[in-house]
Amino acid sequence: MPPDKAGIIPRLYPSTGSPVNPTPALNTLRPSACPGLLRIVQALDGGICRIKLAGGSITSKQAEAVADAARTYAGGVIEATNRANLQIRGIGAEQDALIALLLAADLGPNNAAGDDVRNLMLSPSAGIDPQMLFDTRPLADQILATLQNHPRFHELSAKFAVQLDGGEALAMLEHHHDLWLSAFEQDGETLLAFGLAGCPGLDAPLAAVPLDQGHALVVAVLELFLDVATPAQTRMRHLPVDNFIGRLNLPLLPVDRFKRPASGALLHLGTYPQRQKDQVYVAAVAPLGRLDSHMLKGAARLASEYGDGTLRFTPWQGVLLPNVKTPKAVTESLEQLGFLCSADQPLARLIACTGSSGCGKGLADTKADAVQLAALHPGHDIHLSGCPRSCAAAHTAPVTLLAVSPGHYDVYFREAAQPGFGRLHARTLSIEAAGALLRARPRSNTDD
Repeated sequence: MPPDKAGIIPRLYPSTGSPVNPTPALNTLRPSACPGLLRIVQALDGGICRIKLAGGSITSKQAEAVADAARTYAGGVIEATNRANLQIRGIGAEQDALIALLLAADLGPNNAAGDDVRNLMLSPSAGIDPQMLFDTRPLADQILATLQNHPRFHELSAKFAVQLDGGEALAMLEHHHDLWLSAFEQDGETLLAFGLAGCPGLDAPLAAVPLDQGHALVVAVLELFLDVATPAQTRMRHLPVDNFIGRLNLPLLPVDRFKRPASGALLHLGTYPQRQKDQVYVAAVAPLGRLDSHMLKGAARLASEYGDGTLRFTPWQGVLLPNVKTPKAVTESLEQLGFLCSADQPLARLIACTGSSGCGKGLADTKADAVQLAALHPGHDIHLSGCPRSCAAAHTAPVTLLAVSPGHYDVYFREAAQPGFGRLHARTLSIEAAGALLRARPRSNTDD
């Protein structure tokens, strides 16, 4: 459906077709370098539209709409992001039609100003994980509704992010967030530990609250942040947070025995039992985070035929199909579609940014170089970054190859005492030389 004459794109309820909450045209939205569903950001390979998924979840019909939008109005490239969202690349002149299609599929915010701030990451196995201490989804719904509907929170940076973790075995624990909440048990009660400008896998919490105070905690933290931050302080890490929690108008509990169990190794690949009896989830990754319309439509069909009609995208740039009873057929079909379902496939252990083929800041074609590196069987989890911004990885990988020129990279190994990518080990290596270096290096020296 095209925009009306005033430049307004009505958002439709899919069931009724009735317009609600008209969305202002793109040029009325606040400026930001980050793409959103309503703001197309230009790159070398065309426009980028980022679709923020509530808890990473999307229905089969919505997935089909994304596939149709990518095929009809863009170059067909769809990316799974490291925040469990989707983005469409290569958008041309018909961006308004693409946006209208996505809004009609109920993939947008409930008001235009709330699109940027829908940054809440859950575990991909929320509500189904055998290890979870509580189902985070109802609380997540509360938080997302508040982020979208509280006008003051629309002042937050489009990069400001919150993580909610229910103690699941499958959880990305190393992505830094402005506010993180993580469930744990203390004195027979399930509480939410929380921290600022960090992550539950690496940092000690500041304090805790009961589960029924989780929403109030998020509101209090965001209100205080906006009270004290200057315009230049857009992220929690920009603030001195030593006295921050002392100013929260909320009863806080001390944390005596918090230690977040590490996420299960490679639970984002393969088939694993759910909390629900006789049901499993099947998880795979998109090669280097990219899939096309055929792959996405195929995964949507499998979710409808073998699961509950939903897909969940993961922070490992992959997809999870929940509530499956016949996983072998699903796995085989995912592999036929082009997904990677096993860590034995070297490409499943590599991540790479857009690189110079689509990004003006990229110094090398990281996607092509990653394919070449995978063929050399380097034996490690590796991140190829076209520049120091590290867009493809929100955490520090065991091995990082940082581009310095086409086809050449500096090699870093993660070390706890070193900031950034870790310790610089070698400079200006070709892909062949990097592959030889990594094959000769024991995996235990660089990987967790």
